[in-house]
Formats: sequence, structure tokens, C-alpha cells
Amino acid sequence: MTTNSAGPLADTAAYAAAVEEAERAAAAYYTAGESTLDDDAYDRLVRAIAAYEEEHPQEVLDASPTGKVAGGAVSGDVPHTVPMLSLDNVFSAEQFVTWTASVERRIGRPVAAWSVEPKLDGLAVAARYRQGVLEQLITRGDGTAGEDVSHAIGTVLGLPERLGAPATLEIRGEILMTTEQFEAANAVRTEHGAAPFANPRNGAAGTLRAKDRPYRVEMTFFAYGALALPDSGELTDTLAGLPHSEVLEYVAGIGVHTAADTAVAPRTVTTVEEVQAGVEDIAALRASLPFGIDGIVIKADLAADQRDAGSGTRAPRWAIAYKLPAVEKVTRLLGVEWNVGRTGIIAPRAVLEPVEIDGSTVSYATLHNPADITRRDLRLGDHVMVYKAGDIIPRIEAPVAHLRTGEEQPIEFPEACPRCGSEIDASEQRWRCTRGRDCRLVASISYAAGRDQLDIEGLGTTRVVQLVDAGLVQDFADLFTLERDQLLSLDRMGETSTDNLLAAIGAAASRPLSRVFCALGVRGTGRSMSRRIARHFASMDRIAAADVEALQQVDGIGKEKAAAVVRELQELAPLIGKLVAAGVNMTEPGATPPPEPGAAQEGEAEESATSGLPLAGMTVVVTGAMTGALEKLSRNEMNELIERAGGKSSSSVSKRTSLLVAGEKAGSKRTKAEDLGVRIAAPEEFAELVQAHLAVEV
Repeated sequence: MTTNSAGPLADTAAYAAAVEEAERAAAAYYTAGESTLDDDAYDRLVRAIAAYEEEHPQEVLDASPTGKVAGGAVSGDVPHTVPMLSLDNVFSAEQFVTWTASVERRIGRPVAAWSVEPKLDGLAVAARYRQGVLEQLITRGDGTAGEDVSHAIGTVLGLPERLGAPATLEIRGEILMTTEQFEAANAVRTEHGAAPFANPRNGAAGTLRAKDRPYRVEMTFFAYGALALPDSGELTDTLAGLPHSEVLEYVAGIGVHTAADTAVAPRTVTTVEEVQAGVEDIAALRASLPFGIDGIVIKADLAADQRDAGSGTRAPRWAIAYKLPAVEKVTRLLGVEWNVGRTGIIAPRAVLEPVEIDGSTVSYATLHNPADITRRDLRLGDHVMVYKAGDIIPRIEAPVAHLRTGEEQPIEFPEACPRCGSEIDASEQRWRCTRGRDCRLVASISYAAGRDQLDIEGLGTTRVVQLVDAGLVQDFADLFTLERDQLLSLDRMGETSTDNLLAAIGAAASRPLSRVFCALGVRGTGRSMSRRIARHFASMDRIAAADVEALQQVDGIGKEKAAAVVRELQELAPLIGKLVAAGVNMTEPGATPPPEPGAAQEGEAEESATSGLPLAGMTVVVTGAMTGALEKLSRNEMNELIERAGGKSSSSVSKRTSLLVAGEKAGSKRTKAEDLGVRIAAPEEFAELVQAHLAVEV
């Protein structure tokens, strides 16, 4: 952790200490990906150093990180053909506008076009190809020379060993670990007795340099530029004159991975306002990306504009990194709480030394399960890397092992259920109280009665507690057998409130099967998965009779999840039986049951089930506030409507999106849909399109 606040530096001694700390942190960061500082703390420290140097130019130390690639902390023995520079940063829209004005003053004209693309959180490398064959892989180093890491050739997705054309050139880009690759890498490392990586960048940096590991770890490459090598022939003039956007198209065309096929594909725009919109769009997608970004890179697109703007010793003057608020910070693990969920799952939660991440103070983080704690080798008192993006619950990625002092203590696991003292079923990774839902009966019933499940108005937690304490309900099926006299006997239950509650329970009994199935709270399923299961099987009888193979025919269910659902349904069989006996609906309106084995292939069955429906084969995204006939529908109810009408609901706009329903204040999703040429419908138009299905009660 930093030893100063990275605020204004008071004097020469504070400045010297800050430079020393930055030098030490940069050396650890750019060599092994390890550092005593997270990115945000390092950025703040360097800004404080730069501010002091601006006021005291006569005191600038040679070791200062300002004006140097990689903070001046690293070097290499393989010279770059053209300097491989870093990027300067801006942190606000105002700073960005000031920077664009400086670029246009320098070149003496408006910039013709801007490229807007994600700033990938990885390790910059140069890949040298000769006659289409990858011969050498070099790190950025100090910008003039880098380290030869050619031993990693063949381990990086998106960086082919042979191109689709016999080109001689150097392709520059970022090597990183996706979230999936990072999790797989840490699983492999811990199996071999090594400490887990603290974060994906740490993993990529360490893996890229490792030569003699007894295991292989996969990484991914994204190209952000290319240049001709001295003996490239005609390609030299071709690449030198191409706009940046066309260079990326050329690179992708010969088989190298770029960000073009991701949700944050680079875009070319002409105005500062369009750049700002692009920044907002990419920032909005950050939490959903399968890889890390820490900002957006804006570049002058035309080669002439780049040439006239020129470059400094550290960074080009025609490109800038618009940094986003940090979503990753280092803090301390103070304790672990063990909470019991509504299905009896015992979930550990980390208690953290409070830290500000992405605009909010984080004091807790998820730890998933006991096996995860063991695998990551977490200990009380550890410095830990905490990650948070958007509305995602903060999570601990790994301990920062090189900061350990020896005073850290093991985390103690509970020997009995922390809530009721019953035995714990530890046969699976997620531990569970042997009483299951009975351990959290009130929570289980309240969940079933919630708006997105059975939607029983008037049945809040307080009322559920009354019913449980009075012995009137032992599960939510008992709600459907409650009698008027029983409810009238409860405190604060008059005739009107009793009749209203009974009417709401009666309405709940006719909800679609997807709602009833969701109310069961089957582990591994939620609202969307419950709808898919209900539509696929059409009735509860068929769901209950399904085996692992049959459940795998549902989109999004793999072998492991299918087996878990089968086990859960067997456990829930008595509850399902009570619901049937109480007259609760067990069918899905409009759903077609699957054909008998051999009658049709999976794709044919799905097509048959949705053919003729207004949204058949369409992927639909909803954004903004709905109006008209859709005004009172929740987002979950909108998704139900889409799926009943034959479509698939999605939360993000991409090339696969067929239709965007854009309400008031649609924002960045509408902009992205317009850029991609996706059809856009107002709420009123969409309501008319699905009118017959809108009439079905949601």
C-alpha cells in the first residue's frame, strides 16, 4: 500500500520519497506485474510528482517517472525499429477537450477523424513476422528496446504463428488474460503449489516471461497497430499511408485478433462530441466484458494528422488514454462472515478495510465458497486485490502474496450451520445447512411471493413471519390452503386486508409455470433460466421427469448444472406435489412440449416451437423507460413478454441484436444500435407488434 496519500507533496523530502516509491512500484509492475500500489494509487502518485516538478523544475530527480516509458523502470536488449511509446492520460471530459484543442493547434487544422477504442489492461508487445511467419515476440521495455519473450509463441490466442498472407511486418498490441483464462490459470497454479495471481494483468506479465513451468497457461492478444519492417517492400509505403482504422482492418484480414469482433469494437468518428459518446458507450459496457479495460484510447485516425502532431519522448501527441475510475484496488482482509441464504447455502463474505472503488466505498466482498478460499490461499490480514465493476458485487481476486509479513492467520471454517447449529453438508463446493430451506423459511417464502416470482401483493416479510410463527405455513405451498378464519385470527388482519390477501394468493395460483418454477428457487437457475426451462418442457410433469440429458437440451444448461437441477428437483418433489394438490398452475402458456426422442432434432424443435410468433428468431434488447401499454412492466416482465412472443431477451447490444426497444432516456445502447444498424422500435410500436402476447397476464 502507498505510504503517502498522493496528495500535494509538501517539500523536497516528500518529493524524493514519492519518486523512490514510484520507481519501486513501476519496477515491480512492469516486470512481474506485481506492485505495492494498485493502478489508481500509482496514477495519483505520478500526478503528484509531476505537479511538484512543474512548480520546482530545478529539483527534478533523474529517477523521476515523468516523461518516461514504463516509468523508466525497465529496459531490454532487443531494439525497437520504431520507439514503442506509452500514452499520456486524461481523467475527465474537460481535460480531453483541452487536449484535442492542443493537438489541433499543433497541426494547424481540425483533426479529420478520431479512432475510439478500448484501452486493454494487459502487457504491450511487438510481434515480428517475416514472410508471414511469427519469428520474434518483444515486450515494450523502456520504449527503445524490449525483452525477447519469443518462448511464449504458440501460447497466445489471436496471435497466429503464420499469417494469412506472406507479409513482413511488426504487429503491436496487448497480451492479456480474459476472466476465464485468469480463473483457469489460478486453478492450474494452485494445483502445482504456486501462489495464485493477484489479477489478470499480473497473470499475463508473469506468464509471458516464464520459461520452465511444468504447466501451460493460455493468454489472448489484441492488436492495436502495425508497421512495416525495413525489408517489407511495398508494404512499407502501404502501411505508412493508411489511416489507423484501415491498418486494423488489414491486420484483422490476415488473421490477427483485434477488438473489432468484441462488444467494444473500435469506431471512427469526426467530432469531439462523437468521441465523448464513444467513451460513454465503452465505459457502460466495461462491467460485462470478458476482459479488463482501464480506459478508452482516442487516436487521430489519418496518417497525415499523426505525422504532423508528432511524438514526445514518452508518448505520441496524436493519441491519449481517457482513464476510467479504478475498479480494482488493494486493501486488507479483516475478517470473514458466514451467512446462510434462503436455500440453506452457507456463503462466506469478506470483511474489508474500507476502500473506494469506482465511486463507492467497498467494505465487503464475495468469497464464493470454502473451496475458493482454500484455492486462493486467503488468510486474515492479507493484502488482497478487490475488483468491482458497475453493479457487480465486489469480489476478491487473490491475495497480494509478496506483501505478506508472516503475521497473517488462517481463515476458520464453521463446523455447524452458523444460523441454526445443524450439521453442514460439505459434499459440494457450496456448503449447505442440512435443513436446507427450512433453515431460512421466512426468506424462502418471501422470495417465492416476490414480484418476479408469484407476485403476491400484501405478503411482505412481516406478514410471512406472522404466518410462520403461528404455524400456518411450513413452505410456500401452504399459502394456497390458507383459510379466511385463520388469517382473521392474526394481529392487524381485518376483513379487507384478509380478503385482499386471499385474492392475491388466488391470482398467484394461475401464474405461468415459469413463475412457479422460479419461486421454487432451484439452485443454479434464476428468472431467465426458469423461463427457458418452462418454455422448453411446457409442464411441470415433464420438467420433473427430465433426466440430465434432457435438461441439457435447454439453452445455457451444461452437464454439471443439469445434474444439479435434477438433484434439486428430487429434493423439491414433496413441495411440488403440495402445489399441484393446491391447484397451482403447472403449465406454460403458449409453450410447445418437446418431441419424443427421434421425432425432431433440437434445432428443429426449437424452430417449430417459435415459428409463427412475431419475434421468432429475434434477439431483443430493452433500454430506457417504457411508456404506454408497457409502462407498468418491470424489466423482468418485459423479458417474459419477449420470450413468450418467440424471441430471446438480451441485456447488451451487439451485431447479433435484431431489435432494440428504446424508451425514454435510452442512452448509450441506442447510440450503439444506431452505429450497428440495428432496428430500433419505440415502446408503442413494440407493444403493437406483440399485442396478442401482451394480453397474456405477466
